[in-house]
Amino acid sequence: MTAPAIRVEGLWKEYSIGGARRSGQTLREALVEGFRAPLRGIRRAADEETRFWALSDVSFDVQPGEVVGVIGRNGAGKSTLLKVLSRITAPTKGRVEIRGRIASLLEVGAGFHAELTGRENIRLNGAILGMSSGEVARKFDQIVAFSGVEKFIDTPVKRYSSGMYMRLAFAVAAHLEPEILVIDEVLAVGDAEFQRKCLGRIGEIAGNGRTVLFVSHNMSAIRALCPSAMLLESGAVKLKGASAEAIALYVSLSREGAADIVETITPRGPHIARVGLTLSQIDHGGTLVLHCRLFSPQTLRAAIEIEIHDDAGLPVIYASTAPMAGVEFDLAEGETSLTLKVGPLPLARGDYTIHLWLIKPWAEEFHRLSQPVPFSVAHSDPCGVGFDFQQSYGRGCVSVPIAFETRA
Repeated sequence: MTAPAIRVEGLWKEYSIGGARRSGQTLREALVEGFRAPLRGIRRAADEETRFWALSDVSFDVQPGEVVGVIGRNGAGKSTLLKVLSRITAPTKGRVEIRGRIASLLEVGAGFHAELTGRENIRLNGAILGMSSGEVARKFDQIVAFSGVEKFIDTPVKRYSSGMYMRLAFAVAAHLEPEILVIDEVLAVGDAEFQRKCLGRIGEIAGNGRTVLFVSHNMSAIRALCPSAMLLESGAVKLKGASAEAIALYVSLSREGAADIVETITPRGPHIARVGLTLSQIDHGGTLVLHCRLFSPQTLRAAIEIEIHDDAGLPVIYASTAPMAGVEFDLAEGETSLTLKVGPLPLARGDYTIHLWLIKPWAEEFHRLSQPVPFSVAHSDPCGVGFDFQQSYGRGCVSVPIAFETRA
């Protein structure tokens, strides 16, 4: 039997909150800690409260050539797991075995220098990621073409837009050729067209027989790229199995708790800080009312894009405030309140999630809310004759009117 490409056994990772220190002390800190030793018993209870387990007894195998999605809510331990596998951070206890050359795409753009040109940063970043100078030279034209920044390749990247910067950074990382690739949520890079290119590139990598661990909140991407998936919850493996099964459980967990979603991973730029629903349950043809708190460091024009996914993680409805579907709006410096009315929605009875993006129309994506907003449709009677559409027929999740005419 072939040995696993990745084997994780009893993996634990502890972090401290509020400055409690257990390792890596300076000499001065160690001496001070020695003088404080008599008080340690008094402080022990408080210290216990400042420590938490980001990973709790995680064990799994990934076979060579297997493509595994890693899903879970914010704080579930996904990024911590990939950092341990990539040797960026050490586990508190447990064992990790890696067989093969591993490359990590965790923070797109890490290692870029603002004063260097795009051309120079390709060479620098390629070397940082483990590519030889010959490999960078051989792939240079492919990287530039993939990024779409050919006209600005000899311009310092400090003059790039954030979208251009991230596209170039992903293009470099996407042309690595390791046996094992771990990827942490890269589909928030750039606009919709470039995201499709990212998906296609990841699909090519997976199709070449390489082992891939892919973290994403995009359930459609997980379903399309990953035959199997692993769901993390509170630092532990909740389920490892078929991607459809893991996605269904993830969606059901997302429906638990309060309807308000607070973004815990807040970027410095414009972003969605909080989203809540007036009602988390509607009927067929009902309208969703979302209350959003947005933040921007400066005044600018923006728009909101929305996708509604079914309980299998598949998108069924798209809506936007961009010019083609409505109007843009002004974001003031600081916080802005925004109320969105989405509907009427011709949805059949079932459970759904809303995914939101804050965008600069036709240019770039500012921010994607990292958690979906759950809601449900309680009744579906589009015909108005007293029976539930989906319960009676079970044919899809959207019901729309049909107009017709006949001729003799």
